[in-house]
Amino acid sequence: MNAQVGDRLIVEGDPARAGLIIGVPHEDGSPPYIVKWLANGHIAMVSPGQFARIVPAQHQGGAGAGQLATAGALPAGWQRPAPDRPAVNGRRLTGRLSTAGA
Repeated sequence: MNAQVGDRLIVEGDPARAGLIIGVPHEDGSPPYIVKWLANGHIAMVSPGQFARIVPAQHQGGAGAGQLATAGALPAGWQRPAPDRPAVNGRRLTGRLSTAGA
């Protein structure tokens, strides 16, 4: 399984469990991927299972398809964190953080 930034990840064929791939750490496009889940905006690093599929950006159609052409691009309205923002494990935090179970 290989993906690029802007592709969509659909888990178990359920469009309700879809996410936008906003980061691909490996140059060859192999997992894991950084995914923004469309249902709630949560951002997570995901290693897709055998029942997940990648829908390439050029096949999605509709508004916004294929707009994220480069690995450094961010979705519209997003901003990079300020340099003075705290980091966890050497990585700056972006998006929402889940506090469930805390």
